[in-house]
Amino acid sequence: MTPDFATTPDVQALLDKLSGQDQPAGDARLKAITRRIVGDLFATIDAFDISDDEFWAAMNYAAAGAPEFGLWAAGLGIERYLDMRADAKDAAAGAGGGTPRTIEGPLYVAGAPESTGFARLDDGSEPDAHVLIMHGQVRDVAGRPLAGAKVEVWHANTRGNYSHFDPTQSPFNLRRTIFTDAEGRYAFRSIVPVGYACPPGGSTEGILKAIGRHGNRPAHIHFFVSADGHRHLTTQINIDGDPYLHDDFAYATREGLIPPIAHVERSALGARYGVEGAFDEILFDFVLKPAASEAEAAASTRARAAA
Repeated sequence: MTPDFATTPDVQALLDKLSGQDQPAGDARLKAITRRIVGDLFATIDAFDISDDEFWAAMNYAAAGAPEFGLWAAGLGIERYLDMRADAKDAAAGAGGGTPRTIEGPLYVAGAPESTGFARLDDGSEPDAHVLIMHGQVRDVAGRPLAGAKVEVWHANTRGNYSHFDPTQSPFNLRRTIFTDAEGRYAFRSIVPVGYACPPGGSTEGILKAIGRHGNRPAHIHFFVSADGHRHLTTQINIDGDPYLHDDFAYATREGLIPPIAHVERSALGARYGVEGAFDEILFDFVLKPAASEAEAAASTRARAAA
């Protein structure tokens, strides 16, 4: 068999047929995308002389691993690639400024309790955890505060687990929606999260081990930030000092998203939020770009969990 069998007329004709190119009905863009994806797969099979057994082993693995497809997208760098493309488009359009975007991950849950100005995220079930107070302001690119901006926050506990997906935690533990006050300020009290690894024995771990990679993430806190007339921001901040800070299996660490963490023995800020002793403090401001369309003001259409 020639090394370019996938380019032969018979195979190209098959690609035209399977993608509906010879039919008047159907979406032309979807047809072109389908042809490209399947054609690239054919070319890969050809280039590596993939056997039937190898192909079906991969298909069986994908079918069994379907519940972790969200992690596959992160671990195989696809989510990071989408961010890189979006950054490149912004650079080409001269749309600079704003807080850097980074990946969402698969662990958001809609419907978290709402408050204005401040929220406590943790349910008090980990009394030995380090208390965290994070606060700041949401502004536009001109520096004006955005009152009523929506800050959705979620993170893992000290075992690296997320409520909803971890049945031992109370509903919406470490998850809240905070609307900024009249000065665009938000604040929350929580606990300092830890890093974690992808599920042991799962399909994502299997892929990463097979190609010689680890599945660890540094400690981080996720955010959706949105306001009328502004781009929806999907981002996360990392906890400085984590050993995997610059070796994240999901490639989410970015400069501008590693705020310093201060260790405070006692302060008026802590007392204001019910912390009498020592705590860790993060000060971080979010800057939102203007939205050019309704689509830019909304989150992506990926499937998400809901309580």
